[in-house]
Parts: sequence; structure tokens; C-alpha cells
Amino acid sequence: MNFSFNITIQDVIKMVGPLLAILCGFILGIVFEKRVIKNIQKLAAKTHWKYDTIIIDSIQGFSILWFSLGGVAVATNIYPIPPAIQLIINKFLIATFLASATLIVSRLLVGLLKAYTTNEQGISPLTSLFELLTKVVIYSLGVLIILQSIGIQITPLLTALGVGGVSLGLALQSPLTNLISGVSIVMSGKVQPGNYIRLASGESGYVVDVELKYTVLQEITDNLLVLPNSKILSGSFKNFSLPNKFFVLPVTLDVDYNSDLETVERITLEVANSLLKKRVIEYESLEESNEEDLNKPFIRYNQFDYFSINLTIYLTIYEQEFFEHLEIRHQFLKELHKRYKAEGIEIPFPIQSGYLPPKKVDDTYAN
Repeated sequence: MNFSFNITIQDVIKMVGPLLAILCGFILGIVFEKRVIKNIQKLAAKTHWKYDTIIIDSIQGFSILWFSLGGVAVATNIYPIPPAIQLIINKFLIATFLASATLIVSRLLVGLLKAYTTNEQGISPLTSLFELLTKVVIYSLGVLIILQSIGIQITPLLTALGVGGVSLGLALQSPLTNLISGVSIVMSGKVQPGNYIRLASGESGYVVDVELKYTVLQEITDNLLVLPNSKILSGSFKNFSLPNKFFVLPVTLDVDYNSDLETVERITLEVANSLLKKRVIEYESLEESNEEDLNKPFIRYNQFDYFSINLTIYLTIYEQEFFEHLEIRHQFLKELHKRYKAEGIEIPFPIQSGYLPPKKVDDTYAN
């Protein structure tokens, strides 16, 4: 039995050519990723511009995909395939490329916003909820662009989503309330990661993050306090980190009536100024403020109390963390007690006068 194979060079090229095109595209993608991208990253690390690293990190990993897609596109032109299949492959290539571009835009935008809003302490006010909403918007636009690019009409889809959104909103009323509350909290700028807040109900802590449904606080005991977003938005709270981190610390004192008030004021201010000069205070957040005025303590006498003269000294301090003022109060009272004792200024004990009526003697016992 004789077999004859009529295979020409052109037939071999038609069969092997597409595979070689795809393989070459894949290899070129690996080389571009390992060589070009890595070298660009090294150059970016030497610059002082923080955004170049974000741009490079956003496109990292997609070179192999793009070169492979290019190899597939070349392969479809080399090997003759039916027009219907060619159309499907082209739509697949377009959809894949647009999907990867959507991911890159999402990475890039979130990274740029984080870098732009990060302060010198490395804290960014952007929350995970804001990042999630940004990604949802970009992904939604990307999906609509992909559908439109491959020939799918998006108008009926948008109509269906509008009708279904009403029913979904009624079914998920509580989660949507917390979501909208979280968006309002983020957009208002009154609550940011790193701020120390205290709610009217008594809960307090550092803001860790504003999530999809909850706001997470870290208490001084290092416990995490999870609160619904709607509770924070519907109630009142105090933010100790806004508008800046300057803190006016009032310290109430009592001195004896025999004390010379001018001497008391002078010595108390000397102790306060000496303590504040030991602290390293940064005023970069308030460039137009005068450091001497901000750091200058002052005294106000309040009243003549039952057993003493009451006064309050106000210390203006800058604190990186909310509870630093407790340490300052601690040191100030120690130094002031030592100085008062050396200067002979008495801190009186509580004294209250009492009246005892004369004791009546019973006539029976008197006789």
C-alpha cells in the first residue's frame, strides 16, 4: 500500500506560522517585561517624582498579555479562517485589550489619588470605600465601552438596570443606607483616617477606615470599634484632629489666699514655658501662624473659692497623637509642684467651716 503526501512549503508555513506568531508574541512580552519594564523601574526609583513609580506599577504585568494578543492578531491574518470565526476572534481581542486597559486606568487613578493626598506622616485620607467606588465607576464605564465596541447595544441594558435598581434598592434598604452614609462621610471630609473622634454616645478612637457598611475606629486599648456608617452620620461627634492638631490644654489650679498672685502668675508661666520649650513642635501645617503666639501660655484667675483662689492656665500644644496632652499635663503638674514648694507657694487643703450649736442640758439630769 502506497501513501503519498502532497505537502508544500506553503502548507507548512500556513500551519506553523500562526503558532510561531503567538509564541513570538508571548516571548517578546516576557522579554519586554523583564528587561524594559525592570530598567524603567530602576530609573524611576532614582528620581524624586513620586508619580512615575505609580504609572509603571500600573502597567506592570500587562506587557505579556498585549504582546500575546498581538501575536494572535498576526496569526489570524496568516492562517485563512472563516469570516465568522475571524469576527469572533477580533471581538475577543478588542474586549480583552479594553478590559486590561480598564484595569490599568483603575490602578493608575487610585494610585495617583493616594499619592496626591498622602501627607508627610504617610497617612492618606482616602478610605477603602472611596477606592471601591472609584473602581466601580471605572469598571462600569469599561464594561459599557467593551459592550459597545463589540456591537452589543447598551441602551436596553441601562433600561433594565434602572428598573431592577428600584427593586434592588427596596430589598437592600439597610445596606444602601449605610453605603450612602459612608459616601456622605467621605465626601464631607469631616472624618478622615488618622483622625481622633468621639461620638455623642461616648464611643471614641482613631479612624482606621470607612468601609462599605462600617466605620472602623481603633480605641486607646488597641481594640477595633466597628460602627455602622448611618450611626455616625445621624449623630453628632467631635473631631479632635480638625481643623489642625493644635490643642489648647486647660489646667485648673488652686493657691492659698496668702499667696502673692503676681508671683504665682510669674512662676506658673515660667514652669509652663520651660516645659513647652523642651518639646519639638512643628508648625508646618499652619504656615501663616506665629509660633511664639501659638506656644505662649496664659493664665486667668477664675474665682475666690471656699478655701483657695482658683485659676486656670492654658497651654497651646501641637500633638501628633491625641493623648500626648495627658503626658504634658503629667509633667507640668510635677514640675509646678516642685517649683511651688521651693518658692513657698502653698496649695491649700480643702477646708470647710462647720457650726455646732451649744449642747442643751436636760433639767432632769441637771437636778
